[in-house]
Amino acid sequence: MARFGLSALRSLLRGQGSGRSAGSSWQAPAASWSRPFGLGWERPFTVRYASNLDDGPNHGAPLGGFGAGCIGRGPDGSFNLWHLDGGEHWFGTLPDCQFALFESDGEHSRTHALAVKPERDASRPEAGEPLGAWSWYPASSAEQRTGTYAARYPLTWTSYEGVFDADVACEAFSPILPGDYQRSSYPVVVFRWSLTNPTDQPLDLSLLLSWRNTTGWFTNTDASAAVHFRDDGSPEHNYLPAVGRSAGQRNRWIDQPGLRGVLLEGELSSPIGEGEGQWCLALPEGTELAGAGVSGPLGVGAPQIQRCSRWNPAGTGAELWEPFARDGSIPDSNNDRRSGDADPASAALAVRLRLAPGASVEIPVVIAWDLPVTAFASGVRDLRRYTDFYGAGGDNAAAIAAEALRDWRDWRTQIDAWQQPVLERTDIPEPLRMALFNELYDLASGGSLWSAASPSDPVGRFGVLECLDYAWYESLDVRLYGSFALLQLWPELDKAVLRSFARTIPAADPTPRPIGWYFTQGKGRVEAARKVAGATPHDLGAPNERPWDASNYTAYQDCNLWKDLASDYVLQVWRTFKLAPGGEDLRFLADCWPAAVQALRYLKTFDANGDGLPDNGGAPDQTFDDWPLKGVSAYCGALWIAALEAALAMAQQLQLAMGLDTSSEQREFSGWLEQSRANFDRLLWNGEYYNIDAESGTPVVMADQLCGDFYARLLGLPPVVAGERAQSSLKAVKEACFEGFQGGQLGVANGLRRDGTPLDPNGTHPLEVWTGINFGLASYYRLMGDTSTAFAITGAVVEQVYAGGLQFRTPEAITGVNTFRACHYLRAMAIWGLWATHTGWQPIPGAEREA
Repeated sequence: MARFGLSALRSLLRGQGSGRSAGSSWQAPAASWSRPFGLGWERPFTVRYASNLDDGPNHGAPLGGFGAGCIGRGPDGSFNLWHLDGGEHWFGTLPDCQFALFESDGEHSRTHALAVKPERDASRPEAGEPLGAWSWYPASSAEQRTGTYAARYPLTWTSYEGVFDADVACEAFSPILPGDYQRSSYPVVVFRWSLTNPTDQPLDLSLLLSWRNTTGWFTNTDASAAVHFRDDGSPEHNYLPAVGRSAGQRNRWIDQPGLRGVLLEGELSSPIGEGEGQWCLALPEGTELAGAGVSGPLGVGAPQIQRCSRWNPAGTGAELWEPFARDGSIPDSNNDRRSGDADPASAALAVRLRLAPGASVEIPVVIAWDLPVTAFASGVRDLRRYTDFYGAGGDNAAAIAAEALRDWRDWRTQIDAWQQPVLERTDIPEPLRMALFNELYDLASGGSLWSAASPSDPVGRFGVLECLDYAWYESLDVRLYGSFALLQLWPELDKAVLRSFARTIPAADPTPRPIGWYFTQGKGRVEAARKVAGATPHDLGAPNERPWDASNYTAYQDCNLWKDLASDYVLQVWRTFKLAPGGEDLRFLADCWPAAVQALRYLKTFDANGDGLPDNGGAPDQTFDDWPLKGVSAYCGALWIAALEAALAMAQQLQLAMGLDTSSEQREFSGWLEQSRANFDRLLWNGEYYNIDAESGTPVVMADQLCGDFYARLLGLPPVVAGERAQSSLKAVKEACFEGFQGGQLGVANGLRRDGTPLDPNGTHPLEVWTGINFGLASYYRLMGDTSTAFAITGAVVEQVYAGGLQFRTPEAITGVNTFRACHYLRAMAIWGLWATHTGWQPIPGAEREA
């Protein structure tokens, strides 16, 4: 792909790239990512392994609350992302889920669905061209821009330029509000349409929303959810959603004070099942849309709302489109019959109005859904967090929509308020400010789960997948960097995750499982117990089992042997206690303390030679799980020392503030720490940087060798290494792994020889640029005072992601041959570490609120 410099990317972000149509005045908002509407990608990044997910680059920001399920609308206007079954992924365009606009000046009219023509209906791809009667909006080309898509999560904007006489734009958002543990969970989207008449003649306009009844679709019909191994050795399970199911569906009008809408319903089991419930399409009453220069379609009275409760999306669409294209009307009918098999039902609503010359109108359109249950293994289910406020009956979509129509202006004001501090930091390059917002997308679309509250979990249990390819929750090594965003914006959710880990550390599951890495090495079947008591688990389980309760789902490596997980846990607990926006939470610290002690004691058993430092075992046994380390390693050893410092700080805090007797733990950890510090530099320092490990002799500069020192300094703990040695190591990393790899255009490679050449030209992890590790490294450089390198590293990665068609599916890794691995990756939210280190943990408004 073409490589863009930061200045070119900044122009792209501002919406000032080539192809803007003459006379267009719409500009993408500050610090947003933007792209000409419907413009294709010449050479986007493509997936590295054929078995990994690659839906292509047409991704926009997700819409919907955390754990509520979300939908996505691409830069071509299509609704194509459907993450409505917790932890599962379905991507494909439903053409009848779409907005459309009719316009007439009295002599000429034009009508377009407000998306580029789809190739197929993903619910019936064998059926050929869908909705043949519809007229679709023209895509932008290199020569002519027909609109712009922009996103600054949770806000998205779409402008339509040079096709209609009216100025047409839509802003869409959900109430994603830091520190708000209610509204951030809502399954709702507000589409704020703005129509302006810049001509000297009245314009008759009609805005249409059509939507498919998909109730009952998003549940796994494969009762076994059979697990198999991919070509990269990682496990995955079968997911067969009930896409296309129609039996029992019905659509009907709903009228409430201030709301006119259509409910899309399905049959309900007892108790209600996964995927069952309602959708609601809603508009405010016509009188609420009236204003100066706005009247009904004949020039008198209020704008007119019409509703068609049922039409057939399997045909040409003419029954809806022909009257709409003729005069902006739709069949005004309330047909609520229930569907049979192969009997799809879509609904539509439209608002018709006349706009005087120079007049403008704002039309809020709301889509809400109430699908309250998420199911996992057979017989295991949870209610979503929003049911704490709306109940679990699956019959409250209209009530959710009504709240949105009542409060959306307030929600929008609150979004401005929490984003303003980031927008004002012009000392941070605009592309990086853009990515701070947009990398938060994963909290909604990363297979997120957020359960209803309980006495032991007052804000519910929360989890985000490591990624959609590695579909297990909250991988502890990954969230060491990736949870910086959650900590700073929704700290109670970060605490909820760490409390879940605290419960799993003492647990045991002796079930033997084959370890995938050995298959990839041609070593045959090697088995290990799933979970050893005292071992810190890698993850909180998977959506096809019992997430939060059955940990260590991944079987690529034996995670009971990993040498970083216990340290990762202890550091995150102390970090969240010290740095959560709401202040220090002693109850949280006390809840996590026993597990932290047990985890460190377990890890100490891997100190094979009594030097105080746990030894890596030769098979990959840390976050770089394709990269064997042997003996004491810089990465795991530095984390261990930092974790011991954190554990001592915890023990002292609990003893002083709560009277808990931690004296024996303090003596124990102090002894280990003294011994570890005495040996770390002796075993690993080579005079310029730290060797990757003490025994393998691998001659590479490991980019993340001093993650533990970064964390210690970040938390105000005694540094792991002397300042001059940290600076020398960072200089070697910069020269070998950043400037020496692709000229610094991609980011920092994980490990290269000192001269920038690869040890193994066919290596996997060493030659990859890991997006989250890069953001974490940038935070370390910034913490050590090297702002220019911090921004250069972050800028290079942001450039590749957002210019390479990887937006809103940021991968774990990119390569120098235009490939990526593991999209929708949790660790990329590490970019919020750069915010913390650059601004001194400047708070985000609202994040300090109590749950």
